[in-house]
Amino acid sequence: MGMGWCIALIAAGGILTFAVDWHMQGINVTLVGLILMAAGVLGLCAYVSIFKRRRVQAPPPAAPVVEEDHRFVR
Repeated sequence: MGMGWCIALIAAGGILTFAVDWHMQGINVTLVGLILMAAGVLGLCAYVSIFKRRRVQAPPPAAPVVEEDHRFVR
């Protein structure tokens, strides 16, 4: 899961938990929202901790040494 999907899960879970006031028979909408929010937070933590290591860049190479050619100096 990417970071966008994790944030979308957290947002959808927050909407279901805090902003929806309707009830369905056999489904607890508040619990579904909490589960979505938990899955989003866990996915975001995994993304930040595991996939961040793949983006570490090696330091740039050192600048090449410039040597002057003294054969043509007057």
